[in-house]
Amino acid sequence: MRRRSEPHTFEQRLKAEQLRLEHELSGLPDGQQRDSVMARIDQLQTAAAMHDFLMLREAAAAR
Repeated sequence: MRRRSEPHTFEQRLKAEQLRLEHELSGLPDGQQRDSVMARIDQLQTAAAMHDFLMLREAAAAR
């Protein structure tokens, strides 16, 4: 029977995707594809910052 991997947190998935894209970016020449990957990395960083903000806000509201 196939074993399921342990679930990953949202933060772990964001970080893994960012690392994957940064690795991909290192092999791309200047151009539209590189710009697209850089924009995706920026989106992931924004998502991580928003998630952190919301988690802090949720923790403060629980007090």
